[in-house]
Amino acid sequence: MLRAWRRRHPEVAITLHELAVMDEALRLIESDEVDVAVLPDPPSDRFQVTAIAEEEIVLAAPASHPLAQRASVRIQDLNGAPLVHYTAHNRLGAWLDQSLARAGVHPEVVMRTSVTATAPQLAAAGLGIAVCPVSAVSAGFPGVIRPFSPRWTRQLMAVTSANTDPLVARFIAGLRRRGSRVPHSVQTQLDESAVVAGE
Repeated sequence: MLRAWRRRHPEVAITLHELAVMDEALRLIESDEVDVAVLPDPPSDRFQVTAIAEEEIVLAAPASHPLAQRASVRIQDLNGAPLVHYTAHNRLGAWLDQSLARAGVHPEVVMRTSVTATAPQLAAAGLGIAVCPVSAVSAGFPGVIRPFSPRWTRQLMAVTSANTDPLVARFIAGLRRRGSRVPHSVQTQLDESAVVAGE
């Protein structure tokens, strides 16, 4: 999306802020330091919020882990499993805690990271398993990715101030058209899991 936007609008400077703390991103929107933030489940009472994509939540594991041998996993399969979790600064941690508590699941937290994309890498290195958005899994991921059954997703939203600039509105429209992209090698693992599950 950024590459296509840059080609069409070379006169527009883009600055990317990668933050793990939602409150910090919302503060930047409120202070007009940034034009748009892409966040899961932001508060809608103070901001203009636009759904841009549905993102799948997946399991990342080392190839040697028993859950990696399955075509898909259930949230209940995480009970007692060694989990690479997220720090309190990363809202994914609270969201995951709530989801696991609703299911009555209690994994064993073996370590925490504030960076979402680090969790699957630590899992692939054999430190446990990770539950993460598929967008956090990079191309050439050295571990195993498995979908959840039933499918587990979350909404990604574009957050802006109440007075959205027309250029920002076009950018958000582009995000909606593109959706959440998954690296080919990661999508191949998910597709192969779906084929095996369907047999």
